[in-house]
Amino acid sequence: MPPRRRDPLATHNERVRLRSNFLNALSIGFLGFAFLRPLVDGTLILNVLTLAFLVTGVVLHGVAHYILRYLETED
Repeated sequence: MPPRRRDPLATHNERVRLRSNFLNALSIGFLGFAFLRPLVDGTLILNVLTLAFLVTGVVLHGVAHYILRYLETED
């Protein structure tokens, strides 16, 4: 059986996708925490901590979208 060769383009694209998915999962966690923690506490009010978690989640989601720009195609 001949040795298998890695496709550098596929490897690069998969690493880009993994980074993007990781940041997106973090953003879901931050957004969930911004809503779930106040609901469990019984106080769903917009305070500084809730706003910080919301902004962090939205920013991480935007960065995840930005990272996907680095996907490459074959020429």
